[in-house]
Amino acid sequence: MAYVNGNLMVAGMSNEEWSSALRSIPYPFKTASKGTQLQIWHASHGRYETQSPVRTFVPYTIDGKDYVLAAYTCTPLVKILRDQGILPGIKADIGAKPLAFSPNEVVTEGLDGLRERLAEYRGLGAVFSKWRAVIAIGDGIPTPYCIEVNAHALGRYAALSQEQGIVPMVEPEVLMDGDHTIERCYEVELATLREVFAQLGAQRVQLGGMLLKASMVLSGKTARNRASPDEVARYTVDCFRESVPAAVPGIVFLSGGQGDEEATVNLDAINRYAAKVRAPWELSFSYGRGLQAAPQKVWSGKAENVSAAQRAFVHRAKLTAAARVGQYTPEMEREPVSV
Repeated sequence: MAYVNGNLMVAGMSNEEWSSALRSIPYPFKTASKGTQLQIWHASHGRYETQSPVRTFVPYTIDGKDYVLAAYTCTPLVKILRDQGILPGIKADIGAKPLAFSPNEVVTEGLDGLRERLAEYRGLGAVFSKWRAVIAIGDGIPTPYCIEVNAHALGRYAALSQEQGIVPMVEPEVLMDGDHTIERCYEVELATLREVFAQLGAQRVQLGGMLLKASMVLSGKTARNRASPDEVARYTVDCFRESVPAAVPGIVFLSGGQGDEEATVNLDAINRYAAKVRAPWELSFSYGRGLQAAPQKVWSGKAENVSAAQRAFVHRAKLTAAARVGQYTPEMEREPVSV
């Protein structure tokens, strides 16, 4: 509330469609006063906020005209997402740190206080969570020590997530940095996934209530004669068949530094091969760079490029969605897209 020009101004909540209300009450108080509802437009959300209570306000005058500067609590973003059928999730780890006594390797941290954080995340509307472990390939690495400590952390995180009713997305990423062969990547991916599922079992994680976010089995980024999409598909699916229980309902791939088109072509080849050998899991995608690189390049931070960037994003998303079901073709790259 505030006192302005002989009037007491009070902001509060109403049970009307527009929940924020404002009253200007003449002082001294003699009669009841009628308030007015505040219609608040939230530019970032592109919608009116019908349930946004004003929390505080400051009256001020500019050029002889009276104004009210108000701060309000808008509709939580998570609610806007859920109203559109989008399930929100959250990153649960706090990042990779150097692994003690093992140069050039890292371990993901964040277990301290995780139970309490997950309870808070659930209260805020999170349905799933994610924890990323990082496994590098190089001279003498990864060590069994690095794989084990990261897999153990993934197991503890997954169990704590399920304890709170949150679906864990378990992400042991084998990096594609380096000049290693696809055969070497296969060896590391297989050893990592076997240890991860051993730890998940030891921590009593329900495999039917989790997702695996995995790397594709790839040649190193700087390797000579990098493997073809068909080879990537065969090595990747065969690796999973040797390490991932059929009880896991789905595997989502990270793009992992691949270019947009490379990530799409490889995903398509994997789904085609998986269908051929009747792999038991849903194979989808959870791309960052694989979806965002092209629109970010088009946008380049310029307002006049927003529409073109949106078209680029929709285009990449449609192609990736087609690859997820093995229906991508190179000709689709040239199809026009409208937003």
